[in-house]
Amino acid sequence: MPRLTRILSFIAAFVLLAGICAGAFALLDYHWNWAQAASYWRLFLDGWLTTVGISALAIPFSCLIGMLLALARRAPIMPLRDAVQIFVELTRGTPLLVQLFIYWYAFGEKLSSDLRLIAGALTLSFFEGAYISEIFRAGIEGVGASQLETARSLGFSRVQTYRYVIFPLALRQSLPPLAGQFASIIKDSSLLSVLGIAEFSLAATQTNSITYTTFEIYLPVALGYLILTLPISLWTQRLEQRARFET
Repeated sequence: MPRLTRILSFIAAFVLLAGICAGAFALLDYHWNWAQAASYWRLFLDGWLTTVGISALAIPFSCLIGMLLALARRAPIMPLRDAVQIFVELTRGTPLLVQLFIYWYAFGEKLSSDLRLIAGALTLSFFEGAYISEIFRAGIEGVGASQLETARSLGFSRVQTYRYVIFPLALRQSLPPLAGQFASIIKDSSLLSVLGIAEFSLAATQTNSITYTTFEIYLPVALGYLILTLPISLWTQRLEQRARFET
């Protein structure tokens, strides 16, 4: 599809959705009060930057944890494989909110206020790392036997096979689901508000409790999360296209 056609199609879709939203608010006869909500812009900015900081910590940590768990699931030591599998299943089978409370009141509550943000990000990383481990594991197991046989015929060691064959191929297969998981990390960080961490959602809730301007507050919040998640999706699509071209 030509680039100009795609741009025009996107603009038309955006105008259509904007018209539907405008019509819905017109039917509600809602009276906007942007000035009152805008007076708390500093609180919004601080909360948004806190969310950026949490995400910047949680994404690489969750990838590291996920990779270690995926490799441990393929380890020759059976008790290690079973222990990791139990951890992954328990983590994926219980809500993030429940795990936040368990980790927090077991460890995080004893930390100073300066370290609570880091503790919250690490707690989020363990939860998301369990999901990412399954993405990595599926990518690793999706590497064809012919590639592995080629690596063996070239005399590659196990480490070299992982480094030069398995990891590059697995990463290409894992990019699309990883993009979705990275976006989930950013959105799931909003649950850290229940621990008193002053991230974006908590700032919005506090402002709404004062101003009662719900739409004027949560529409910018939705836009703020979109600003963080959309570039990740576009960047991952670009990497995926490059990987297909190189293949």
